Amino acid sequence: MNVPFGGIWLWLPLLLTWLTPEVSSSWWYMRATSGSSRVMCDNVPGLVSRQRQLCHRHPDVMLAIGLGVVEWTAECQHQFRQHRWNCNTRDRDHSLFGRVLLRSSRESAFVYAISSAGVVFAITRACSQGELKSCSCDPKKKGSDKDSKGTFDWGGCSDNMDYGIRFARAFVDAKERKGKDARALMNLHNNKAGRKAVKRFLKQECKCHGVSGSCTLRTCWLAMADFRKTGDYLWRKYNGAIQVVMNQDGTGFTVANKRFKKPTKNDLVYFENSPDYCIRDREAGSLGTAGRVCNLTSRGMDSCEVMCCGRGYDTSHVTRMTKCECKFHWCCAVRCQDCLEALDVHTCKAPKSADWTTPA
Repeated sequence: MNVPFGGIWLWLPLLLTWLTPEVSSSWWYMRATSGSSRVMCDNVPGLVSRQRQLCHRHPDVMLAIGLGVVEWTAECQHQFRQHRWNCNTRDRDHSLFGRVLLRSSRESAFVYAISSAGVVFAITRACSQGELKSCSCDPKKKGSDKDSKGTFDWGGCSDNMDYGIRFARAFVDAKERKGKDARALMNLHNNKAGRKAVKRFLKQECKCHGVSGSCTLRTCWLAMADFRKTGDYLWRKYNGAIQVVMNQDGTGFTVANKRFKKPTKNDLVYFENSPDYCIRDREAGSLGTAGRVCNLTSRGMDSCEVMCCGRGYDTSHVTRMTKCECKFHWCCAVRCQDCLEALDVHTCKAPKSADWTTPA
């Protein structure tokens, strides 16, 4: 299958280097030097012309996206923390997640969705915080309105999610829209599912006004929920992802197994079965599970039996400093002692095959 490496992870490592102050000083250079945003955009590999145009016009949005990368990558790693593939970004090649995304698997579907969601979240937040020249609070939330509790006035700063979704769709999807193959359609579908997931948790918040907070008047605004809600939702969609094949005219999907339902716009879709991620495999992008910590008492994916793929585990005795004997002191303070805790840590054994030493 021809796989266009069109996701934002192709160019994110370099973009992150250009835009994140903790990574380099190039952001200072970009702000201080005329025309430096053009230099940055022209040196990011893999961008199609539409993406490069948007990069030139909106360097402040690129900064928001770059800073948001850390957030959605951490969320991906949180969701997969107990699994053999743990959304690891170490030992990558030219892309953020390495060769694992070359396979049209459920893991690829999740990464495309969570990253697309992360771009929407980062841009929308930057709009509300006044960090972008091209947008601000949602301009449509003005005047009075009604809900189940009665009349209220729009106030505060409603998150401008429509702008975040429009920009994310224009920028992230641009390269996929140039492709005509199955993988491009898969990526577009999962990108959209990610964007919809963020909007799903846009909620109305209100503040009461009146004598003793009687709520005779209410001021309301729309706010995004914590990104963890989006991550949890997409994790459930990952677990229920639907394997599909292209339809005969090449314009959409049909389920690979007729016993399963047709995917909706909210579902994640994939073509290929995932590798088991048990051993180091360069072609599959697998780092293997040797050295991973496992849970001896668990029966889930983090158990030593599952995580270690039946290879067994090593046990080491370690001590760590913890807080103990915590007591509440009036008013408003909790004081604890520092205690040493001894515990056993179990880590997966490496395969006995010599192939394990082959660099990934």
